[in-house]
Amino acid sequence: MTKTHDKANKLFLITGFLAGWFALITQLYLIIQNNQIPVIESLTRYFSYFTILTNIMVALCFTQLLFNFSKKESSFISKPRNLASITLYIFVVGLVYNLILRFTWQPQGLQRLVDEILHLFIPVLFLLYWLIFAAKSTLKWLDAFSWLIYPFVYLVFVLIRGHFSGFYPYPFLDVLTLGYQKIMINSFYLLIVFLVLSLILVWIGKRISKPLLT
Repeated sequence: MTKTHDKANKLFLITGFLAGWFALITQLYLIIQNNQIPVIESLTRYFSYFTILTNIMVALCFTQLLFNFSKKESSFISKPRNLASITLYIFVVGLVYNLILRFTWQPQGLQRLVDEILHLFIPVLFLLYWLIFAAKSTLKWLDAFSWLIYPFVYLVFVLIRGHFSGFYPYPFLDVLTLGYQKIMINSFYLLIVFLVLSLILVWIGKRISKPLLT
């Protein structure tokens, strides 16, 4: 690897580290500040969003890669299949939000800035990081199916918690409005989207066996 490669890699990591944690911490502040509900419930709702959980995953990934950058040693999070799975999850965050949810509300001021970072900037940044810097040659087609575990577990969590609390973080998962039959249909389509995108990532990984910038 050249010095140019290392500098560009580190710039991506620093940008993701700063932007990711800024947006997550600010969003936590905003959700506590703006909701007229107990703090514990605000915290629970904060961690009920797929966007938040996945952005935390991405921020931790950027953090670990940045602070272990000079060691050049492999870690759990830097393994090709794990980086690819995080890429998948954050890409779905951006895709679903910008195609479906963006038009359901109009955030202003600081909330709009945070919104754009979490749903647009970070997804694009991490996708580019994966395409340019991540190792991909060892990805297997079966990996695509294992990557469905996280969204499936999330779905089960949201439905169980929503049954007892009445709170559903996304309108397409709102059982009170749509009913269980419609939610199951929506969930099936979402899992198909996850699977198709997973297979595409594996295909890209097999086509791009080395980082683009060397």
